[in-house]
Amino acid sequence: MLRLRPVLVLVLGALGLRSVLAGKVNKHKPWIETSYHGVIVENLDTVLLDPPLVALDKDAPESFAGEICAFRVLGQDIPFEAVVLNRTSGKGVLRARDPVDCETRREYSFSIQAYDCGTGDRAASRKKSHKATVHIQVDDVNEFPPVFSEPGYHAAVTEGKIYDSILQVEATDRDCSPQYSQICNYDIVTPGTPFAIDRNGNIRNTERLSYDKQRRYKIMVTAFDCGQQRARENALVRIDVKPACKPGWQGWNKRVDYEPGTGSKQLFPKMHLETCDEPVSSVRATVELQTSHIGKGCDRETYSENSLQKLCGAASGSMDLLPAPSSATNWTASLLTDSGRDSDLIFRFEGWQAANIPDRVVPQNLTDQFTIATWMKHGPSPGLRAEKETLLCNSDKTEMNRHHYALSVHNCRLVFLLRRDFTQGGTFRPAEFHWKLEQICDKEWHYYVINVESPRVALFVDGVSYEPYLVTDDWPIHPSQIDEQLTVGACWQGGEVNTPRFTQYFRGSLSGLTIRPGRIENQRVISCLQACKEGLDISSLESLGGGIKFHFNPAQSILVMEGDDLDSINAALSKVSYINSRQFPTPGLRRLHITTTAQCFGEDTCVSIPDVEAVLIVLPPAEPRITISGTGRLIAPVNDLQGPAGLPLFPDLHITSTVMPGDIDATAPHASVLEILHNLDYCDVLLVGEELNPQQESLQLLPGALLGKHLDVTNSSSGISIYGVDSMVHYEQVIRQVRYYHWNPEAIRDRKFRLTCSELNGRYTSNEFNLEVDVLHGAGYQQHIGHMAAQAQYLRAVQHPVMVHGPNMAHSTGPPPAATVVIVMCIAALVVIVVLGVYRIHAAQQDGSVNEEGRGKRGWTDWDDSALTITVNPMESVQEQRGAAEEEGEQDEEEEDGEDMEEDVTSTESEDSDDEEQGVARSPREGKSNGHVEWNNCTY
Repeated sequence: MLRLRPVLVLVLGALGLRSVLAGKVNKHKPWIETSYHGVIVENLDTVLLDPPLVALDKDAPESFAGEICAFRVLGQDIPFEAVVLNRTSGKGVLRARDPVDCETRREYSFSIQAYDCGTGDRAASRKKSHKATVHIQVDDVNEFPPVFSEPGYHAAVTEGKIYDSILQVEATDRDCSPQYSQICNYDIVTPGTPFAIDRNGNIRNTERLSYDKQRRYKIMVTAFDCGQQRARENALVRIDVKPACKPGWQGWNKRVDYEPGTGSKQLFPKMHLETCDEPVSSVRATVELQTSHIGKGCDRETYSENSLQKLCGAASGSMDLLPAPSSATNWTASLLTDSGRDSDLIFRFEGWQAANIPDRVVPQNLTDQFTIATWMKHGPSPGLRAEKETLLCNSDKTEMNRHHYALSVHNCRLVFLLRRDFTQGGTFRPAEFHWKLEQICDKEWHYYVINVESPRVALFVDGVSYEPYLVTDDWPIHPSQIDEQLTVGACWQGGEVNTPRFTQYFRGSLSGLTIRPGRIENQRVISCLQACKEGLDISSLESLGGGIKFHFNPAQSILVMEGDDLDSINAALSKVSYINSRQFPTPGLRRLHITTTAQCFGEDTCVSIPDVEAVLIVLPPAEPRITISGTGRLIAPVNDLQGPAGLPLFPDLHITSTVMPGDIDATAPHASVLEILHNLDYCDVLLVGEELNPQQESLQLLPGALLGKHLDVTNSSSGISIYGVDSMVHYEQVIRQVRYYHWNPEAIRDRKFRLTCSELNGRYTSNEFNLEVDVLHGAGYQQHIGHMAAQAQYLRAVQHPVMVHGPNMAHSTGPPPAATVVIVMCIAALVVIVVLGVYRIHAAQQDGSVNEEGRGKRGWTDWDDSALTITVNPMESVQEQRGAAEEEGEQDEEEEDGEDMEEDVTSTESEDSDDEEQGVARSPREGKSNGHVEWNNCTY
């Protein structure tokens, strides 16, 4: 132990000495600047520092202690490093480890320290400097071109104006520096355009634009950044030129098509009012449907006045004073007519023509109640002091010039005169009634009805009642024996002048002038008679709201709407519709006229809105094809024509009407047609060849055939006409009961008839159905087979073209060969006894149906032949005919003995079972005189 102590002391002393020596060598820390500012260009790695990176150590020039070995960058995610370039001088450099991007980060701030080399290889002996702050800015490179915010721009300008800025385009640049990221200039690439652009992208026009010259411009625009780099893609700018703002309705079509049968159609669904930013307090719009060129100012059913009165339920007994000219109504032949307006019969009076009504037509039983009705179209009378214009006048025929009753127009006033006789009371009483109405002189059609309930007189115009504004009294007329003259179009002056003449001529148009004595018309019938089938309508009436006021005229041809909100007015006008309820409306145009008045706040009128003129085109309806079908040839024995029931000419008649939809090609091999139901207004059964000889033959209807139907009948030597508005089914029922009679067996010969029917006064007519009647004399004849076959019912949906019977089409077969006839006659002789026995039993059963007057009724079998086709054996027909002939001979012998027997029943009569199903009486009103049938000529 004693030996080791000096050694330990020596070692420890050496170590302590060395430590002291080292502390004396590296006794100073390195020194650097407190802050640095640097710049680096993006995508490069060298940083330019100010001041340069230099570290100093006071221990210099000692090795290690006075040298700089490293720089250390302090901070997270710092993409820079410091590198010592010279250990002795302490110079260093700051560089980027990876490329920096200005667009990602433009500035960096971090700290840096310098380290000396210490005392050699011992890092723990190194000293570090204080922390210096480094700020580095990343310089931008112009690597991105400008890009427009939108690929295209759109603007609209009004013609005639110079704009400071129409629109502004905008471009951006992704570079980070203000120099390269800012857009310094825009330019219009398209040459020769009247536009310019400033450095902010505002486009303006350099001249006034014209809508008529060019309505749209397309220009291309580019952009430059402040580094003068140009945009790779140009921007498209579209500029529309609008016409100068003019107040008025916009968004409407000048033509509107209406397809019949489609109900209501909106006329202006997108219509709106442009006020050019003028504040409007209220708007009043008037929509007018102008149809003065159609019939009586409206699309009405063009049936005769008599038919219309039946359809509307008017009382019978009215007298038509202006009927169509004919042999029986010749007093209207000299008047001017205008029947080219959808078959409406209109009489035009031009101030020089008039007509005397025959005495046989003039109502002689006018009481305290009667009705005068007419359609009238009248304009202002010429001259300042116009004379009275007389429509209807009843005056003295000779000697005097007294007016008993008259209807006239004077200075746009309607005047009705009614002078009573002293026999009806001698008191001073109302005699002249005056109405002042705009309708009298507006040159439009109106329906006038005057109801007289003496002493009260009521006027209805288009279904609306009006009270007279002036009533004057007068004394009754003194009784006299002077005949009276009723005139139309003027007043007859037969006395107090040298030459009787007409005075007070009427200027205007009349139609349907009637007088109904003994009764007045109720308002329901009046409204029905003048009801219009077309007019204006409002769809979705509930959606108008309370801010809109509207009013229709009685004919619904004028609609007035008023509101204080522009949007409500626009919505209301868009709901205005047209409707036509006719099954076959009159095609052609109707004019639409809209007048508008706008009122501003505190002013009467501020915006002038032009009128709207448009046309509504009613397209032609699908025309019906009226087809009459049935047996085209009848073979009848003489006895059928002589019997009291006559020969039914059309036992299996069918009338159908079909239409082909408009979207189907009529020439297609399997074109589809549909059967429709509508009314007819007349059917004529005319003879082809010689007219009827009234002494020997006639055409008649069975009594009661017209009961329950709106039909009348006229009969003449040329045929029989059935007329009135009624269904095709009723026409079928009546025509099936048309009978042909002939009382002279020696003069009976074959006859030909032609049947035609019509709808809407001949607007649609049927085919001409021809019927041939072959009359067989004697007992040796063959019964025709074809007319015993019942026609199958027509289907409501026909899947093939309609087969129209030609004029000569007949459902008949030719007569059998001679050998067959002989065989049939032989067989018939064997069974004739059986037939007679059966017939006797049948006749005995029918005795109970003989009427009290001894007139036999025909027997009918109630067969339901709705879908049944019966084919009759020719031999059975011959046997029945022979049995019928022999039975007729026996009946003649029984009548001589004073016994009442039933009339002969032929096989032809079995075809009338359809008529019996309709409940029509079969006994004609007849009486026998000199072997001829005498018919009651009253109208059924």
